[in-house]
Amino acid sequence: MAQNATIFKADIQISDLNRHHYELHSLTLARHPSETDERMMVRLMAFMLYADEQLLFSKGLSAEGEPDVWHKDLTGHILRWIYVGLPDEKWLRKAAGRSDAVVVIAYGGNTAKMWWKKNGDALANIKQLTVLELTKQDSEALAGLADRNMQLQVTIEGNTLWLSTDTAALEITPDVLLSQT
Repeated sequence: MAQNATIFKADIQISDLNRHHYELHSLTLARHPSETDERMMVRLMAFMLYADEQLLFSKGLSAEGEPDVWHKDLTGHILRWIYVGLPDEKWLRKAAGRSDAVVVIAYGGNTAKMWWKKNGDALANIKQLTVLELTKQDSEALAGLADRNMQLQVTIEGNTLWLSTDTAALEITPDVLLSQT
């Protein structure tokens, strides 16, 4: 029998000083049985970075050919395609053909560094691509915030996120490996 997704609720108070986005977002995340808390929380961080009323979590690991998070306009046109992990170059080229902007949030320590070393030159040719990298310590610290009912506050300024809960505080500054958008 297949396992069911685990449901997480997150109330996130976002203060994005870059985009002047100040909003409370109440989200429901379904963590696929094969997904780790680390990956789920990186997906949640992706939402925080690009928060918008039209930004949605896709079916993720359950649906091949979809991003983890996407921003569609009211006509269904994809404005931003966000992928968490280490995608294949061909997959990113296809995503770039279907959307105005593509974002990759790479994580995994040395594995992410090897992925970038192998793919960075080819990815630099994708005009609307942004690639961010989280350190292993940052992605693991994010995983430590995972809770079935999360209350998070996040302030974003520049490339830095300050996250806090009732019991923890965390500062994350993803490395920008590529920014073509």
